[in-house]
Amino acid sequence: MELKINYQYTYFIHPFAIKEGRYQKYILKMLKDKNCKIKTFQKEKDLKTYQYFLPETRKFLFSSFEFGNNKIKKLEELPIDTRAAILAKYPCNIFEYTIPKDIQGKIDDKKGIYFTVSKIEVVCFQTGICFLIMKTNVEDDYNFSNILNFNYKFRDVNQEGVKLDSYENIRLQTNSFESAETFREFIRKITGSSFESLKLDIDTERFLTYSYICIDQSVWGETEEFEEISHYFNKYANILPADDISKRKISTQDILTVSKWKYAKMALSKLGVMLFASSKDMNNYTILPNEYENQYLYTYIINLYKKFYLKRIALKLRDPKQVKKARKEFIDFTKTLWIQEITEDEIGTLLNHKIQQTLELEELYNEVKTKYDVLYKDLNIEKDRRVTFLLGAVLIISLLFNIFNFVLLSQK
Repeated sequence: MELKINYQYTYFIHPFAIKEGRYQKYILKMLKDKNCKIKTFQKEKDLKTYQYFLPETRKFLFSSFEFGNNKIKKLEELPIDTRAAILAKYPCNIFEYTIPKDIQGKIDDKKGIYFTVSKIEVVCFQTGICFLIMKTNVEDDYNFSNILNFNYKFRDVNQEGVKLDSYENIRLQTNSFESAETFREFIRKITGSSFESLKLDIDTERFLTYSYICIDQSVWGETEEFEEISHYFNKYANILPADDISKRKISTQDILTVSKWKYAKMALSKLGVMLFASSKDMNNYTILPNEYENQYLYTYIINLYKKFYLKRIALKLRDPKQVKKARKEFIDFTKTLWIQEITEDEIGTLLNHKIQQTLELEELYNEVKTKYDVLYKDLNIEKDRRVTFLLGAVLIISLLFNIFNFVLLSQK
């Protein structure tokens, strides 16, 4: 049986890192790119996002909420170098990127799956941890198997040797990139060298997958039980191709699920986040997909940021020259991000917890804290040793001085 699709999209997320000290230069580079512009958030047009995030998180992620129209206008009138210097002082900047559609589109239905890249954002944190986010849509296709194959293939398209037109018998077409190599060049243009990313153990060849799919209510509704199509959900959650015949079960160790909706299920794993819904609930092709690609997406991004920033702090704690700086960064991170709730939304709070669990953030934080505590203890021991040494030196000098005075007095 082939599932009929009512609505779908997939975001592919590529984390990357910029060398410390070069963040302002990177912001300047983005501002100079004619296809790139800063994304601004305003309360009136982004009210749902404004209401979802608590003030501290909102201030951290979306500084432009505080700007106002006049400030935005004045900022745009400033010289580009000045703009870059000002923006570099904010905790996070989000850029929108436009790709010129100058490549021939769909050639032949038989040539494979045709997709479009409908949105590109670059989320840049002041610490140099960044995320390239690409929204894709499979065009004019209502077959579930094509969505499975597309997600399975496109997440690896940044690997050397992978081609759009031939990969495990799955062919992709787009009007956004002429070839896989053209796409990889585009990635390199935005991310630069992968050296800093590899130091943080970032997979530079496989994208994280963040996908939404709404299937027709004819296969999941009041009389059609989810269990009857659970194997489709299993493939979707594990990002498997349509012809995969393995009998893999959803393991609670590998995949966490969120089932707060009657006709929707979310799966979270280290591979990404997947939302599988039915059109039986009207919200599943109106309200929910909008929330999923805005509030929930940024919830995922901020937790990914925590993961990679903690890794960067851990790396610094190994370097004697950077220990002092790393200790301060860890304290600031704990105060400003770690202990802060990001939302009071019920589903958002649950999702935030599940994402942290999936990314093993608690374990990573405790590892860094243990290193911090050991170094702090060692520094205090060293400090006490120095104080003891100084006190001993003072006592010895004082004793020698008293002996010298005694000898002088004895000679009189």
